[in-house]
Amino acid sequence: MNGKLEVKRSKKNRAIKKSKTQKEWAFGFLIAALIIWSFYTFVMYRLPFDIQQVFQRWLPPTTVNEALVWAICALGLNIVVGYAGLLDLGFVAFWAIGGYSAGWFMSAFFRQVNVHVLTTAKPETPGIHISFWAVIFIGGLICAAFGIIIGAPTLRLKSDYLALVTLGFGEIIPQVFTNGENIAGFNMSNGTKGISPVDNIGVPGKALGPFDFSWKFFIFALLTAMLIFVSLRLRKGRLGRAWLAIREDELAASMMGVPLMRTKLAAYAVGAFTGGIGGVAFATHVNGVFADRFNFSISIILLAMVVLGGMGNVWGVMVGALLIAWVNSTGLPALGELVNTSFGLNINFPSYNFLLFGGVLILMMLFKREGMIPESRLKAILHEADDTTSNLGGHH
Repeated sequence: MNGKLEVKRSKKNRAIKKSKTQKEWAFGFLIAALIIWSFYTFVMYRLPFDIQQVFQRWLPPTTVNEALVWAICALGLNIVVGYAGLLDLGFVAFWAIGGYSAGWFMSAFFRQVNVHVLTTAKPETPGIHISFWAVIFIGGLICAAFGIIIGAPTLRLKSDYLALVTLGFGEIIPQVFTNGENIAGFNMSNGTKGISPVDNIGVPGKALGPFDFSWKFFIFALLTAMLIFVSLRLRKGRLGRAWLAIREDELAASMMGVPLMRTKLAAYAVGAFTGGIGGVAFATHVNGVFADRFNFSISIILLAMVVLGGMGNVWGVMVGALLIAWVNSTGLPALGELVNTSFGLNINFPSYNFLLFGGVLILMMLFKREGMIPESRLKAILHEADDTTSNLGGHH
């Protein structure tokens, strides 16, 4: 009896500790977001010019906003890879579909119609113009539908075979948009010319322009916070527990009554929905959508963000996404400029970004394969062979 009480007390203490940790991470990110927003809104442009140049070189507001877009998409991929254990190498497809959703529903691309719904565009402007706040959900729903359509016939596959299918999907969709200028006489994507500009984001009493970085940061941070909340709630719920069961042992989960196909499709649809939101946000960030931006390397970078940050841990994925996005966008070029100037060299540091990411991945897999901020369950599984009391790695 005492043993059972001790077990219950231990589980309760672990749950309290975990809840406290989640609140600390949430509070930390909230404080960081408020500091960054306040700095770029009220402080930065009042600093001496030389100091402004340092921040513009190492951490410009465009990089901060783009890093949040990467974080949004990484959170979606974490649901597929980190929660459900489904290796997805084609997540860029959902980013592209979300981006083109913004191009279709927030621009003058379809000039033959004139639809305006709570938009910042002028009434006489032709095309479909729907509010950004509605398009993020429209883009998410379109991506979720594509996720289900693509996933239904392919999610019966496992491991490497599933990865190959998702890789093919990730290659096909960008090519469709690249060559979509004339599909049986219909212009679906404007080909390599892309769709630009897209409508400005509307907030109460204001239409955001291309240089309203602080407002865009606030909006992207709000979307990120919403998706973090959804990810954490899903993780604790029945569906999240089913995903974790499939990730850890698909056969055992099936024997316990978990509907594999339906649960996997749910993971793919939710992840795709998040990728669609990221795509719409990215289109408003760069003021357009262009097919050549959606290449295979985006899927690999997103996967690196999830793996390096800590698969299954929302906060680890956030840290990994923000760090890698900064290194890829600004950190590596700024470091290269500093080194070249200091030592009189002429090395193109950004061209070595995949060499850097590959080397870091190898080191992480050798010495800390659970990621920088690992999920406790996944960490225990990955280190099971290191436990001297386990049948796998211990002495008998």
